[in-house]
Amino acid sequence: MHQQRKDPLEGATVDGRYVVHSRLARGGMSTVYLATDRRLDRRVALKVLYPHLAEEAGFIDRFEQEAKSAARLSHPHVVGVLDQGVDDVDGQDVAYLVMEFVQGRTLRDVLREHGRLTPRRALDLLDAVVEGLAAAHDAGLIHRDVKPENVLLSETGQVKIADFGLARAVSATTGTATLVGTVAYLSPELVLGRPAEAQSDIYSTGVMLFELLTGRQPFTGDTPIQVAIQHAQADVPAPSRFLPGLAADIDELVQWCTSRDPEDRPVDGSALLGELRHIRATLTDEELDFAPEDAPDAVPEQDQLTVAVVPQLPDDGARTVALARSAWAAGPDDAAGTGRTEVLPGGAGEDHRTSVIGRDRNATRVIGAMPAVPPASGPLAPPVEKERSGSTAAAAGGPGGRTARPLSKRQQAREAQRPQKTLRGRTGRRSVRLLVALLIVLAGLVAGLGWVFGAGPAGVVTLPDVANVPLGEARAVLEDEGLVSVSTEEAFSEEVLPGLVIGTEPAANTEVRRFERVDLLVSRGPELFAVPDLGGRTQDEAAAELEAAGLAVGALGQEYSESVPAGVILRQDPEQGAERRRGSVVDLVMSLGPAPIAVPDVVGLAEEDAVAALEEAGLMPVVDGTREYSRTVPEGAVVGQSPSGTDVQRGTGVTLTISRGPRLVQVPSVFSLSEERAVAALEAAGFEVQVDYTFGSPVLGLVAGQSPSGEQPEGTVIRITVT
Repeated sequence: MHQQRKDPLEGATVDGRYVVHSRLARGGMSTVYLATDRRLDRRVALKVLYPHLAEEAGFIDRFEQEAKSAARLSHPHVVGVLDQGVDDVDGQDVAYLVMEFVQGRTLRDVLREHGRLTPRRALDLLDAVVEGLAAAHDAGLIHRDVKPENVLLSETGQVKIADFGLARAVSATTGTATLVGTVAYLSPELVLGRPAEAQSDIYSTGVMLFELLTGRQPFTGDTPIQVAIQHAQADVPAPSRFLPGLAADIDELVQWCTSRDPEDRPVDGSALLGELRHIRATLTDEELDFAPEDAPDAVPEQDQLTVAVVPQLPDDGARTVALARSAWAAGPDDAAGTGRTEVLPGGAGEDHRTSVIGRDRNATRVIGAMPAVPPASGPLAPPVEKERSGSTAAAAGGPGGRTARPLSKRQQAREAQRPQKTLRGRTGRRSVRLLVALLIVLAGLVAGLGWVFGAGPAGVVTLPDVANVPLGEARAVLEDEGLVSVSTEEAFSEEVLPGLVIGTEPAANTEVRRFERVDLLVSRGPELFAVPDLGGRTQDEAAAELEAAGLAVGALGQEYSESVPAGVILRQDPEQGAERRRGSVVDLVMSLGPAPIAVPDVVGLAEEDAVAALEEAGLMPVVDGTREYSRTVPEGAVVGQSPSGTDVQRGTGVTLTISRGPRLVQVPSVFSLSEERAVAALEAAGFEVQVDYTFGSPVLGLVAGQSPSGEQPEGTVIRITVT
C-alpha cells in the first residue's frame, strides 16, 4: 500500500514568523501552504519556491523583485502580497512569498460542479477578473498565467485573481527572461517565443471565457505540443459553434480577445473592461440567461500543462519550449512531481544539441604559504685571525697564500688583555682638554636651547588680531611672527565679507609657541538658503516650511483668484529657488477664492433669457419645478429669484421661479346690485373694475350690465354699467 510522505515543511516555522499547517496546492515552480502569521495572528497563504530554484541566486533576485512589484498592487479583486523573503529551514534555503488567504474555492471547482455557466454568470465573474487585470496592467504588471485555477471565489462571494507573485514587471522584462504559463491558455506569441504583453493576458482571459460558456477548452490534443501548435496556427472557434443561439455579441467578444495577432486584441485590461460592461448592459435577460437544453455535454478539462518558454540563445538557433504537467490543482501523482516534460522542435535544420559551458579559467584558487628564505649558497668566508704582531691579517688568507686559522678561546682572551698603546705622563693634560670641551658643548647646548625657546620655534609669541583682514595679508602677519603651522577653514558669517578672516583659533592676543598650529577662520559670507515653493500651501504650512528653510513669513496679502481656492498661497516674493540670508522674510499673497459677483435681476425675463444672463455672469441657474400664478408677470417669465440683490461667489446657484401667468377666475354676476356692492364683489374676486353711467351720473345706482363675463384672468378689467 502506497503511503504518501509528509511534506517536510508541514509544522515548520519559516523566518521565525510563519507556522506552516498544511499543503494547499503545488504549481509549476512552487508549493502553496496554509500558514499562520504569529506576529499578526492571522492565516496566510505561503508560496514556497521549489528548492532547485531557490539555489539559483539570479532567480532569487528576480523573485524578490517581482514580489516587490506585486506587493505594490492593491486591489479588491487581486490576492494581496504581504511579505517575501528567504530563510534557512533544516539546512535548506526556502524562498517564500506570503499572500492573503482566501477561504473558498477556485473557478475550476465551479466549472467541475456546473459544467458550464450562463452568459450572465460568466460575464459577472469575468468582470471582476478583468478589473483586477486592468489594475495590474495600469501598474505595469502582466499576470502571464490567467486560468480558472488562479481565480478564487471566497465564501462571501468575492472574486480575486491569484498568483501575481511570479509576474514580472513590464519595465524589468528582458530578452533573457523565462516565462511561465499554462498551455491550454497560452497565447500564440508566447508559443512562438515572443515577449509577454498585456494582450497575452487578454488572450488567456478570452480562452477562459470560452471555457466558462461552453464547458470545454477551445483546443485539445493528445500531447501538449499539439495544443500549443493549435494556439499558434488556428483561430479560437466561436462559442456559438457549441452553443447554437448564443448572442452574437458574446461570440465577437471571445474572438476579439483571442485574435492570433496581439494588435487585434484589446490593448489592456482597462480597454477590455469597458467593452465587457457595455456588452453586459446591452444584452437582454433572455440572452444573458441563455442555456440551451440540446447543447452538447461539457468536456472535462485537459490536463493543465505548464509551459516554460526559454528565449533563443545567441549561439543556438533552436527555440525550445518545455511543457510540463502543472500541479496547482493536480492530483497526488502530480504533487509528487511525475508530470511529463516534452520539447517542441524548432525549425528545419536547427541544432538541438546540448552543450556544456566549460570551466572558467579565471576561477578562484588558493595560494599556499610562501617557503622560508633559503641559506646563501657557496663557500663560507673564513674568520679573520689577528697576527701576534698586532696587525690584522687579510680575510681571504695569510702570507704566502696560507689560510689563517681561527684563534682559540684562550688566545682570544689573552689578546684582549694586551694593551695596544701605552699612556705615559699625559693623564692631567688630557683631563683639562676634556673638561674644556665639555664646557664648550654645554655652553652651546644652553645657547641653542635659549634660541629655541626664545627666537626659535619654541618661542612664545602673542597671537596678533587679524580679523577683517584678507587671507593673504593675515598669513603674512602670522609668518612675520614666526608662526609656520597655519591652516585655513571656511565658515559662514553674517558680519564679515567673503574672503576676509573672521578670526583665529586660538583667539587673538593669546600666547602661543611658534611651532603650535594656528587656524585661520575665513568668511564665506552669509549662509544663503533657497526659498521653497509655497504655491498651494496654506498659511500655516507655508510658515512651517519657511521656518524649516531658515526663513520667515513677511507681509501677507490677499487677492481674489478664479483658479486657486481660498486660504491657499497664490503668490510669493521672492520666487522659488532664490537664495536669501538666514531669517530673511518671504512675502506671501493668499487667495480669497473667486471674486464675488453681483447677482443680476432677471425677474420678468423669459426663462431662457434669465438662464443665459445668469450663466454669462458666472452663476449656476436652478429652475424651480413649482410654478406660481402672477397677475403681472406673463406665463413662462421669471416671477421670482433667490438670492437677489447681493454679491455671491462665482458658481453659486440662483433659484428661479417661473410664472404660470394670471389665475383664471369666474367673474361673479353683479347685475341689479348697487354700485358699491358690485365693485366690492368684483375686486374681491381679483378683478379691476371700471364703472360707466347710463345717464352720465347714477340715478337708481343699480348695475344694468357687465362685461366681460365667464372665466377671466385674475386682474382683468371688468366694466359695469350703472343706471
